[in-house]
Amino acid sequence: MKMTLAMKRSLSLLTFLLAVSWTTAHADLPDFRDLVKESSPAVVNISTVQHAQQNSALSGQYGMPDDMPEIFRHFFGRQFPQGPAPRRDSNSLGSGFIVSDDGYILTNNHVVQDADEIIVRLNDRRELEAVLIGADPSSDLAVLKVDADDLPTVELGDSDKLDVGEWVVAIGSPFGFDYSVTAGIVSAKGRSLPNENYVPFIQTDVAINPGNSGGPLFNLDGQVVGINSQIYTRSGGFMGVSFAIPINVAMDVAEQLKSKGKVSRGWLGVVIQEVNKDLAESFGLDRAAGALVVQVVDGSPAEASGLVSGDIIVKVNGKAVQLSSDLPHLIGRLRAGDTAKLSVVRAGKRKTIDVEIGALPESDEIQLSSNTPPAERKSNRLGLVVSDIPAGKSAEQGVVVTDVNRGPASMSGVIRGDVITMINGQRISSVADFERVVKDLPGKRSVPMRIVRRGQASFIPLRID
Repeated sequence: MKMTLAMKRSLSLLTFLLAVSWTTAHADLPDFRDLVKESSPAVVNISTVQHAQQNSALSGQYGMPDDMPEIFRHFFGRQFPQGPAPRRDSNSLGSGFIVSDDGYILTNNHVVQDADEIIVRLNDRRELEAVLIGADPSSDLAVLKVDADDLPTVELGDSDKLDVGEWVVAIGSPFGFDYSVTAGIVSAKGRSLPNENYVPFIQTDVAINPGNSGGPLFNLDGQVVGINSQIYTRSGGFMGVSFAIPINVAMDVAEQLKSKGKVSRGWLGVVIQEVNKDLAESFGLDRAAGALVVQVVDGSPAEASGLVSGDIIVKVNGKAVQLSSDLPHLIGRLRAGDTAKLSVVRAGKRKTIDVEIGALPESDEIQLSSNTPPAERKSNRLGLVVSDIPAGKSAEQGVVVTDVNRGPASMSGVIRGDVITMINGQRISSVADFERVVKDLPGKRSVPMRIVRRGQASFIPLRID
């Protein structure tokens, strides 16, 4: 069929419209070429070697004796049982980036942990042996130093200004492939991970694989805003969510490691729990937020400031505590001797408490005795049988639950052995206190009850009908 002039014009117009539509749709997509060209020279590949521990006794015990004459080896060598295969050195691979032109490098602690040798390979293919200046397992950070000058460096950004939805770029060595680039967006900030109390992680959807650890996370201005550290995945690959350490946290740790060789963190001295909807209702809050203090450590800054169990910390120096996991992040970045202003909800009213922050001790665990005295067979409106705690049997004052019958306490999850220390804001130090408080509890609402179970304190909402 012969194409008419009108058909040709229509086709040309359609082609033009499609081109305009494609250009418009892709106009806002970022171009990473300049960023990668300028930043990648400061990104390094890190390899480590951990030497195997040889045991010379194994040779004589399981194989041929070391001092056997050669002639006997010739005749009988093959008849001796062979010992275990010799252990080989283990290797690991990761990434890092240069933060000063005289050779300081930042990476993850788990990349260089227990390494006997650390080799840094630069963008120009030079390989330099690195010295470990310091490491902090709590934040998974390590500072290395190579003997070189005039090295390319990254530009550091401000992770506090990073926004959810912002484009970010990772450069690293996944699976050993140097200077690989992946991109994505920030999907959340201030994430807390299990056993990681002092790092408010940046969550992204950037593809991170083994070998990316310790590499930089850039914003579109080419500034480092984070250090790629972990990935949560079910497949073992990058199909999951990635987590980066904010650069502001990392540089604070790095400066302390360089100057003191260790990291000091602020300490408040409280055991906290999350405030859920039911607990918020029982404490008279309009919404679930804050960190609920369930235990105050003896001799801690919290005790000296007057904080008590049942306080709900909602702000630290004006910064909101939305989740209980926010509190360790905020306190940990303070220094011993700093004064922090805590906004606290106590008995439904807000108050401000000034506390002088202490230094985080090696261990602040609190343990309670698990021994329980004989039961006093006496029930109450909660359906509980309780007993006094003999002197010296527990670090907590309260009553121990010796039997649980049908009732509000059973519905709330109270079990035998729980120590009840507070109900509806009133402290319990004896069975008499317990009976008096329970008798006067208001009905048709939830009230908070503090219990200690296996040494761990928590609040539970107790619904009284």
